[in-house]
Amino acid sequence: MPGEDSSRHPAPASPELCAYQTQFEALKQEARVLVNGMEADAFNWRPAPDRWSVGECLDHLNRTGALMVPRLERAIARGRSKGLTAEGPFTYGWLGRWWIRAMQPASRRKMTTPKVFRPSASALEPAPVVAAFEALQDDLMALVRAADGLDLRRVKAASAALPVLRLSLGVWFASTAAHEERHLAQARRVMAHAGFPHPEPADALAEL
Repeated sequence: MPGEDSSRHPAPASPELCAYQTQFEALKQEARVLVNGMEADAFNWRPAPDRWSVGECLDHLNRTGALMVPRLERAIARGRSKGLTAEGPFTYGWLGRWWIRAMQPASRRKMTTPKVFRPSASALEPAPVVAAFEALQDDLMALVRAADGLDLRRVKAASAALPVLRLSLGVWFASTAAHEERHLAQARRVMAHAGFPHPEPADALAEL
């Protein structure tokens, strides 16, 4: 359920999956703190016409997640039905490792956002966008728990933007967390920009 406390659920037995669950919980809390008290004008403010706002960063993640979660659900169900289980630890091929690195905040690789993942062209309201992001993290943590015991390398899912791209379940979890961290870091850079419309201090407002 959106906004649920993941600590009420048993942690996965797999150390790798435990790490993913911790990451998604931390990302959920980070987004909540990041946007706390932010007005719509700041949420939609862009540092340049060709750069995203805080709202667009989060909306992009929501749109990406909405398309990928069902694919991961189906992959997990197929893995269970085929008995693709293993204890790990798991290692991934060069493509999976490259994909994870490309998604990380430190990566300098610029990637064109597929049309299906692009944020809304309309103004965004902070509350529903953040609520959707929090719900997405709950969905991802539920998937992590559902994947416990599966072979995270042999179970694969196709990209929603490029179906011929099939990556291991563990790669999808790792790259999704990295992708979210990357765009939250981008949102923080927007907020650190000199022109970002921060709210007026309470004492300054009192003088008006």
